[in-house]
Amino acid sequence: MADARYDVVGIGNAIVDIIGRCDEALLAKIGAQKGSMRLVDADEITRLYAEMGAGVEISGGSAANTIAGIASFGGRASFIGTVANDEFGKIFAHDIRSIGVTFTAPLASGTAPTSRSLILVTPDGERTMHTFLGISTSLGEKQLDLELIRNSAILYLEGYLFDEPDAKRSFHLAVQTAKSAGRKVALSLSDGFCVDRHRAEFLDLIRSGIDILFANESEIKSLYQTESFELAAESARNDTKLAVLTRSGKGSIILGDGRTVSIAPEPISEVVDTTGAGDLYAAGFLFGYARGMSLEISGRLASLAASEIISHIGARPAVPLQQFARDRGVIS
Repeated sequence: MADARYDVVGIGNAIVDIIGRCDEALLAKIGAQKGSMRLVDADEITRLYAEMGAGVEISGGSAANTIAGIASFGGRASFIGTVANDEFGKIFAHDIRSIGVTFTAPLASGTAPTSRSLILVTPDGERTMHTFLGISTSLGEKQLDLELIRNSAILYLEGYLFDEPDAKRSFHLAVQTAKSAGRKVALSLSDGFCVDRHRAEFLDLIRSGIDILFANESEIKSLYQTESFELAAESARNDTKLAVLTRSGKGSIILGDGRTVSIAPEPISEVVDTTGAGDLYAAGFLFGYARGMSLEISGRLASLAASEIISHIGARPAVPLQQFARDRGVIS
């Protein structure tokens, strides 16, 4: 992959995350179920924004978080997503570029507003999300930077973006472009509800063009409609070249090359906020894999990144992940 200009290019929802602490009383007041993710419209997101206290506003979205993590490892990262020419669109573009990610999308005028997600974090570290998808789901073939895809060792796709017909077509064009350039393609299933909506189409995409599949335990069991993690894992092994499956406190496994690699969870004194744990796990693995590291080292980087992100508020590293991994002797 040495001929690639970028290690990874991500395609996903471009969302401004607004992250703040809250207590159980606020959740009760706004009628939110703790730990849930709910889609809301423009009026409700504005009302909820007024109800919450001070928050941190950063570029977010699942794939964008992963790409930011890769940049924090010192990787060459780029992102494709859609934002509007409004306050939050400017926040997203400035923030993601400021951390070293290439983001070439113009600010779109005369469109739906930029997507936003209010992430309320209770004292136990649990996150409750209200998301207004706005313009991000309108990403279509015209928004794809095909040259960026051709020049990236790995194309990373976010399952959350798969709902709209234009986005589905853009996924297939992106996969075709990457494959034609001899690149690898990775997919995150993102959420069990995504799997329920698109199971047949996901399976077709996985079997026809995905090299690296990311999923957690509930997502992979949902994909193969079984209560057995072991059966689901074997099905994933048969359907893709690499299946990278996370199991929260049980760690993770990587299935590929006829092997099963078990990765232990990194010890952590306190879970502060689980926002972005899976996204940053993917970041560590993709960085290591793109740089030709072993499955064991790539998995260890993934576990390290996830442990760092859940130790504080927000889905962005509090310290450079490259130094974090060096301090623990995983990379030199």
